[in-house]
Amino acid sequence: MIAYVRGSVASVGAGSAVVDVGGIGLELQCAPGTLAELRVGHPTTLAATLVVREDSLTLYGFADDDERSVFELLQTVTGVGPRLAQSVLAALTPDALRRAVATEDLTALTRVSGVGRKGAQRLVLELKDRLGAPTGEVVDLGSSAAAGPAWESQVRDALIGLGWSPREADAAVAAVAADVAPDADVATVLRLALRSLDRA
Repeated sequence: MIAYVRGSVASVGAGSAVVDVGGIGLELQCAPGTLAELRVGHPTTLAATLVVREDSLTLYGFADDDERSVFELLQTVTGVGPRLAQSVLAALTPDALRRAVATEDLTALTRVSGVGRKGAQRLVLELKDRLGAPTGEVVDLGSSAAAGPAWESQVRDALIGLGWSPREADAAVAAVAADVAPDADVATVLRLALRSLDRA
């Protein structure tokens, strides 16, 4: 099992990063919040887990061990695979997820792309006694209506992490805001924002 990856960040994309580990580039699928913290050419250490499927080997990277543990626990829920687990962590921090499950906050859970009301109820039912209590300050990445759509701050931070200036990031977010729903998938909006910057 791969527990973590340590090396220099070779590249950062819309949904993944490549880390140079001893001359080998390992691509890790990461949530936007994790990608936003990475800087090309800088060293990093990412908690990691390898998901093995019949036709693929996919490496997922995380900001810390807690995020990785929650990712793995999410996949024990009926109907939740690695992609949906990552979508949950793109919308909610581990502690925000713990709070949502503990308080049965279905509204918070249904903000996750791909999770409907029944899926949210299943998350609460199957994770209620397994996630534990929140360990720190709860930061819900999509809770503030005043801050704009659920994806806005994550996309902006990810663009800045990819090397764009705050002004360019704000312009890209504004350029795509009219074309996507408030609860749109963060990775999808990030790709649209990057395309708008390429055209500019």
